[in-house]
Amino acid sequence: MKSLSYLGGYPEPVIERVKSLIHANQLGEQILKRYPIAHEIRTDKALYQYVMSLKNERLKMSSPLSKVVYDDKINVLHDALGLHTMISRIQGSRLKAKNEIRVATVFKKVPLEFLRMIVVHELAHLREKDHNKAFYQLCAHMEPDYHQLEFDTRLYLTHVELTGKLY
Repeated sequence: MKSLSYLGGYPEPVIERVKSLIHANQLGEQILKRYPIAHEIRTDKALYQYVMSLKNERLKMSSPLSKVVYDDKINVLHDALGLHTMISRIQGSRLKAKNEIRVATVFKKVPLEFLRMIVVHELAHLREKDHNKAFYQLCAHMEPDYHQLEFDTRLYLTHVELTGKLY
């Protein structure tokens, strides 16, 4: 069996339960029971609108975003699922900084809950740059089910890595 790279850091009993689901060919079935439908946010424009609505609803007093896109190079180049970057440009005698969020294209055809989890994660980076306690508290504040959604997303990604797409 390939390594369960998305599940590193979880306790051994959790890993064993996931392995048993994989051996019984039930991991995908379990994911589909809980999340039967993939979202319809497939374009960069729709993603931008979705992210901005979440930002305006749950993180009002944060830096503005200049760009939100799906990026097919994220997994290969950065070994990540989403990126928050600050681009600095010189305009005349001023230095302007623009925030961008890039989401891996694997999130184009997943349940809305998984997309929301990665968007919340990247939005939290507008306030907290590091993955520390304050960062995860902010994620949980913006999305109360954040930790469960992160785990379920990791299960989905494990399934995709082992068997291919589910949706």
